[in-house]
Amino acid sequence: MASWSVVTRSPRQTAAWGQRLGELLEGGEIVGLVGELGAGKTCFVRGLVQGAGVGEKAWIRSPSFTLINEYHGRVPIYHIDLYRIGTAEELDGLNLRECLYSDGVSVIEWFERLPSGEVDEYIEVRMEFCGPTGRRLTFTAHGGRYEETLERLKEEGFRAGSRDDARAKTAG
Repeated sequence: MASWSVVTRSPRQTAAWGQRLGELLEGGEIVGLVGELGAGKTCFVRGLVQGAGVGEKAWIRSPSFTLINEYHGRVPIYHIDLYRIGTAEELDGLNLRECLYSDGVSVIEWFERLPSGEVDEYIEVRMEFCGPTGRRLTFTAHGGRYEETLERLKEEGFRAGSRDDARAKTAG
């Protein structure tokens, strides 16, 4: 199980990590998001969806009430929110397995509410507060197919972050 963390300093940086991940996804992946209310899950998804080829003008909103939002880009994205799900019957009523085992990418907020053992392989993104706008994003690959994806994300993300930092220092 490969795992690594990065600290972002703004919602824009959090979304940028989502975008970088979205650019690497090919379809059929599951991305589980874990974190408190306001930790940046939907912000991260906005970037991921953009990276997957959904237009910048698309209205990416939390599916807290709709439970599943679907977006069409290079690959279909199923943005799922389990916050309001309280029972296994409610979960079954979502027909969640149709999303999880499709050719699209399932991005699940409140992933910890998914019943244990429902999925074996996935990318977990744990988000923790680091000050008012900072977040610690911890990426963990559960399953071999995701280890390579996260390694590519790490390499590209830190390379891009170094370029961004250099630009900020030059511009400042």
